[in-house]
Amino acid sequence: MRNEALVGYLLHQRPYQEKRALYYLFSQQHGVIHGVGKKGAPLFMPLQLFATGKRDLKTFSQINIASQDTTQADSVQKDGVQKDITPAVLEALPYANISGQHQYAALYINEILWRLLPTEDPMPVLWQHYQISLQQLKQPLNNSELRLCLRQFEQYLFTELGFTLTLTHDNVEDPIEYDCTYRFLPDVGLLPVLVHNEESEHLASESGQTVFKGADIIEMARLGITGQTLNHWSKLHRHLIDHLLDYQPLQSRLLWQQQQRYQ
Repeated sequence: MRNEALVGYLLHQRPYQEKRALYYLFSQQHGVIHGVGKKGAPLFMPLQLFATGKRDLKTFSQINIASQDTTQADSVQKDGVQKDITPAVLEALPYANISGQHQYAALYINEILWRLLPTEDPMPVLWQHYQISLQQLKQPLNNSELRLCLRQFEQYLFTELGFTLTLTHDNVEDPIEYDCTYRFLPDVGLLPVLVHNEESEHLASESGQTVFKGADIIEMARLGITGQTLNHWSKLHRHLIDHLLDYQPLQSRLLWQQQQRYQ
């Protein structure tokens, strides 16, 4: 690409020389793109910039915070009023009104994206859901609502990565049975475990396995991600995220745990 205009969100950055940074940008046009640009780009803000380069590492220039959406600007222009839609110069707005625990949640979403998404693979549907999630995180949410926001976004991410969670049948296509216990393996599915339901929690704590009661799986499949099934989905999603990351720790998760410890 040569001086191509992009719109996107900064997922991650690292120092690169004295006045520049290595950016991981989640762009609307090309998915995740790596590039080098002037330091100072903010997180969680829509950015407009230009990208140049044929290799994996692009050069980013003219990085600006995106202005009001162009559909609104167009409607104003149709009324005969000329409105300046030039992007705003970068300002000191690092978290765009995302505060408290919501910052850790937004950092978590960013981290799983830049660590799991392939480079230069357009994902417009996921990009839209990322925007929606950021808007949700700018609102006052209780703990359950915050976790629901994360679980719903993770589900869209799994879909984009090609992981479909089948909760109606086990690994050999037998229907999930209410009174059975199942172990979840990301590459296999749900495997029946020869224990009674009342022994499943003990099995999970002793072996470190992700174990579910059949009744809970049936409820998850029937209701989807709701407040009633949230804890079960959280356990399932965490296991799958850890598997996709090859069980390497998430820095955002560690920060969140430290913040909870010192509250």
